Amino acid sequence: MMSILSALLCLGLSLGQIIHVQAGTLSKATMWAEPGPVVPYGSPVTLWCQGTLEAQEFCMYRQQKRVLWKTQTKWNPRDKVKLSITRMTEHDAGRYYCYYIRFTGWSEHSDPLELVVTGSYSKPSLSALPSPVVTSGRNLTLQCVSGQGFNRFLLTKEGDHRLSWTLDSQPQPSGQFQTLFPVGPVTRSHRWTFRCYGYYRDRPHVWSHPSDLLELLVSGESGKPSLLSQQGPIVASGQSLTLQCRSDGGYDRFALHKEGGRDLPQSLVLQPQAGLSQAHFPLDTVSSSHGGRYRCYGGYNLSSEWSAPSDPLDILVAGHLPDRPSLSVVVHIGPRVPSEGKVTLLCQSLSPRDTFLLSKEGAADAPLRLRSKHRAQQNQAEFSISPVTSAHGDTYRCYTSNSSSPFLLSLPSEPLELLVSGAADPLGLSQNKSDSEAASTPQDYTVGNLIRMGVAGLVLVVIGVLLYQDWHRQRRPHGAAGT
Repeated sequence: MMSILSALLCLGLSLGQIIHVQAGTLSKATMWAEPGPVVPYGSPVTLWCQGTLEAQEFCMYRQQKRVLWKTQTKWNPRDKVKLSITRMTEHDAGRYYCYYIRFTGWSEHSDPLELVVTGSYSKPSLSALPSPVVTSGRNLTLQCVSGQGFNRFLLTKEGDHRLSWTLDSQPQPSGQFQTLFPVGPVTRSHRWTFRCYGYYRDRPHVWSHPSDLLELLVSGESGKPSLLSQQGPIVASGQSLTLQCRSDGGYDRFALHKEGGRDLPQSLVLQPQAGLSQAHFPLDTVSSSHGGRYRCYGGYNLSSEWSAPSDPLDILVAGHLPDRPSLSVVVHIGPRVPSEGKVTLLCQSLSPRDTFLLSKEGAADAPLRLRSKHRAQQNQAEFSISPVTSAHGDTYRCYTSNSSSPFLLSLPSEPLELLVSGAADPLGLSQNKSDSEAASTPQDYTVGNLIRMGVAGLVLVVIGVLLYQDWHRQRRPHGAAGT
């Protein structure tokens, strides 16, 4: 607190005049900053000190050093004065307070104003543990991390009532420094958005750049949206990937969450059409980190509540494992097989993989997944299709994977095209392809053709046996029949 002597000296009074000044009872001065006390480096800020219209002079101090001495006149009465800082730097940061003075006395000093400059150090990262998606009424932990040796981290909650928490940092074996902030219980009554800063204990008014904004998603019970991949559930490394979240619930915004992820990208819906609102989330060039399980949520701009989650969408990244399996067809024929037929697709690999996947080209559904079996010094899985219908006619590929990394796949097998015969062509598709078309398309398998080929092969075997017996009789010596 400034001494009485320094307050009087602020008036410019001599020591002889000081004894004639009598202290009166005045209301406390008020001090604030516009647009706020936390100022980015290089930005302008205005400090205000407010008293009464009867004040003759105002004094403003920063850490015991006077920075403003403003004299009032009867022709220009004002109840407040300002100090303008055109470009905020580290030298302007600190603790400020002010007084106003009348010849009858001086006011109490204002509450301290902590003026902070941000942007002097690189930003830390802020994430939610275990996830930024939380059920109403639950607690969670926010983690602020930096590679710089900050002594302390500060967490701020965005909103009308600015709240902050400050904790000492803890060094980690990785060389980073972190602080864990417990938060909760979280409710849907308002938005939960946070940033964190790092600073050094001996420079408490000089902060880092703010972390990226983190918004917690408090899921509700309103209608869930749907999530799909424009490229299908299997994407190749290096390919571009966009996920689409859509709903007929009229949502204004959507959020995308990856299971185990700590970020929550959001997208606004600007122009809903025909009652359908949707948002696209481009995920850039695919790498192994994009593999995982995703869900999306819908929300409204004027509400903190989010919808129920969409059904999960698994994104599988092909080409991460270097091996390429083979895919072939095994046909089961017998008197008990239904007339529609049964086909087994056999996927094989020499690599030690514990999982095989079968994908139908262009299908939005998740691929079939089977555990591998070790036979004849290789791993394999048999995917049975029964009964075979026209809907099964398409191009198939298979992949290998390991259960330890279920979203990372091998290179795809060569394509295999399964052709299913229809009523107009009961024995198989018409063979109208030219030689060039046949050479440029994947291997074709028609269930009717395969059955016909099996019967033809059996006939050939019988004919061969009869020819062999006839040839053998002709080679016997004459008269041998009578011996």
